[in-house]
Amino acid sequence: MKNYIFTPGPVAVPSEILIEMAKPIMHHRTKEFEAIFAEVREGLKYIYDTKQEVFVLAASGTGAMEGAVVNTLSRGDKVLVVNGGKFGERWGKICKAFGLDTQELMVEWGHSVDPADIEKALGKDPSIRAVLVQASETSTGVMHPTKEIADITRHRDDVILIVDGITGVGVFPLPFDEIGIDVMVGGSQKAFMLPPGLSFAAMSEKAWKFNKTSDLPKYYFDFKAAQKNAEKNTTPYTPAVTLIIGLAAVLRRFREEGRESMFKRHAKLSLAMREGMKAIGLDIYVKDVPSPALTTVIAPPEIGSSKVIKALSSEFGITVADGQDQAKGVIFRVSHIGDIDKTDTLFFISAIESVLHKLGYKFNYGAGTKKASEILFGDQ
Repeated sequence: MKNYIFTPGPVAVPSEILIEMAKPIMHHRTKEFEAIFAEVREGLKYIYDTKQEVFVLAASGTGAMEGAVVNTLSRGDKVLVVNGGKFGERWGKICKAFGLDTQELMVEWGHSVDPADIEKALGKDPSIRAVLVQASETSTGVMHPTKEIADITRHRDDVILIVDGITGVGVFPLPFDEIGIDVMVGGSQKAFMLPPGLSFAAMSEKAWKFNKTSDLPKYYFDFKAAQKNAEKNTTPYTPAVTLIIGLAAVLRRFREEGRESMFKRHAKLSLAMREGMKAIGLDIYVKDVPSPALTTVIAPPEIGSSKVIKALSSEFGITVADGQDQAKGVIFRVSHIGDIDKTDTLFFISAIESVLHKLGYKFNYGAGTKKASEILFGDQ
């Protein structure tokens, strides 16, 4: 049986990228590697849509999240964290770990944050130094309104916007410079369709001003050191050489496809999945704006998501993600990032229909596949 990974990280890696990474290892302090790193630097600027440096860290996305905090803020600083899921919660945990005065704006799971609530909080307490938010909250499938939040923070010289773009960068538009984001992080095991192990971070000019006064401890995640070394096409410490070789190949592929085409592809795949699920009577967990990176589906209550996930694995070799915390056993999360295309999406919906039918769920068999096909292939 073939194995299919539909989780929102790690994701399926294209075979040509795996082949590229299977080539003999090279030393990272060579002209050969410097040439590859120079290509990566330009490719990341293209995907981030920025003139700023985008740092490459040998760490999962959480490493870049920590780096975003310690390179900009100082002991006792007050921050506003948007907590609408497990990864918003993680922002709060990181900030508290470094002694920041952390205020959490709690958002009901499945809902996007209201920018007006952020503006109100900043107006009420002008001592807040940073707003931290997910562009795409992977635990719930929600897309937060990054641009609208940036419209609030960009005109405040004493407030920076720190964005977790780990399931956002490369999925939907997040033009770093144009929007006015101050720090944005990404991760290799998402839209960059690589194995886990790399994370990325960019800093605005305003964020660099904050960096000058930042007194939080930093060593491995020191962005000043990363900046200095990046200008020489290298890294402060041993990089994940093989992953960076793969990243160079991925970024070439991204340039060939183009940013707008990438965004349209993810939007179409996610629309087909949502509408396909609705056609067989399943509800989507997101109540506001869904992220094109993944679809969070509420399993039939009488069955639960655990049985659905187990059946998909045993009968079709498909791996999807369960819900987390309060959503565990309630939803399953299906990815549209990585090496997933229209055919894969249609296969998944067909598999879901088969599994649900065997589990005794009553629905119009084939309706989901039909609806998704109309969206995916109707314009061809």
